[in-house]
Amino acid sequence: MATTPVPAAAKSASPPPRSILRDSAFLRLWAGTTASGLATWALPFVLGLAVLHRDLGAAGLGLVLAARTAGFLVAVTVGGVLADRHSRRAVVLWSSLAAAAAAPLLAAGLGRSLLLMAAAAVLAGAGQGACRPAFQALTAETVAPERRQRANAAMTLAVRSSTLAGPALTSLLAAFLDTRTLLLGIGLLWLVAAFVPGRGVGAGAVPAAGSASDASSPAVAAARPGFRTEFLDGIREARRHPWFLAGLAALVAVVTLGYSATGVALPLVSRDRYGTAWVLGASTTAYTVGALGGALLVARWRPRSQGWAAFAGLAAYGVAPLSLTLPVHAAVVVAAYAVAGVGIELFNVPWFTATQREVAPDKLARVSSLDFLVSYGLAPAGLALIAPAIGAFGVTPVLAVCAAACFLVPAGAALVPTARHFARTPSAGTG
Repeated sequence: MATTPVPAAAKSASPPPRSILRDSAFLRLWAGTTASGLATWALPFVLGLAVLHRDLGAAGLGLVLAARTAGFLVAVTVGGVLADRHSRRAVVLWSSLAAAAAAPLLAAGLGRSLLLMAAAAVLAGAGQGACRPAFQALTAETVAPERRQRANAAMTLAVRSSTLAGPALTSLLAAFLDTRTLLLGIGLLWLVAAFVPGRGVGAGAVPAAGSASDASSPAVAAARPGFRTEFLDGIREARRHPWFLAGLAALVAVVTLGYSATGVALPLVSRDRYGTAWVLGASTTAYTVGALGGALLVARWRPRSQGWAAFAGLAAYGVAPLSLTLPVHAAVVVAAYAVAGVGIELFNVPWFTATQREVAPDKLARVSSLDFLVSYGLAPAGLALIAPAIGAFGVTPVLAVCAAACFLVPAGAALVPTARHFARTPSAGTG
């Protein structure tokens, strides 16, 4: 049968997709997420300034940061269940308000009551932890599937830019404001995170079970399973996606061994091999700049085998510990950290996007909470293990083992079924 040709004008009649940065709903979400990320980063930095000003001792700083981490790890699990059970926007609101309330308590306890500061740090960590999976799920509700990779890249660009510019800005503010005022400023950032984001518009998502659309039904409330059951449902959903479990295993290796090893070893190598703190500062800055470049690249790049490309990016972190084992010029170390930064975002952005696409919408926050639990929870454990290992075996052997793990574990994860496209079906991962 003959077909009528489509006029060229008709083919181009549909308007090009609007930029994600012109979407007001996304911009509100982006602003809230950025404010929460900046507040999360700023707290340990401002507390470090308190140590410099002798308002807080080194032991007190360790206790407060440990309390914050404990609050985060507990709340990120609870927050994942709550964000799937109730409105994701409501979870963002109340968790951000909790973190905001912690700021004046920290300011009140500074120099007066370490116990009050530790309790406030638990509250701050709980707010930070509970909002992470809720923000992740809210992104899936706000942004259409075909635009989520650019949206996640924009989120990453904001976070990395804050990390790059934040120390200089905070140091500048510290010249005019005392530490208590800076802590109150962190509380204001959390208020932005609480009130600026809008409700999800349901772009490509279905309402979460027990969300605001059906939570008022007595039948639903009576039939709702318990917290443990819902959390285990999230684990079962994660197990349905072999690529997700493989990615978590690769993250365990890179975070626990690679990231923690370089965090401990880079200051030592900078001091002992190069005799200057310049290498430490330049390498950490190069890592952030590389991550910015990686986010810009992945905002537009769509490789045919997205999962394999992402795992290759994650494995690239291994060049950072490898450079510290070799007697190379300091510029090589700095360049290696830049490569590691690019690679980490080549993994992160497709990883978040695939999770939002592949995981059942009513279980997305719970599955995301597992991701954050691994990413944030294992870093302190790695730091606790790496330092004694370096003391027992030396810097070079420990770094060599960590570099090998960073290369080999992601390579093994890439061989897992469904890992090539971060999708259970190849067509889903190539859009």
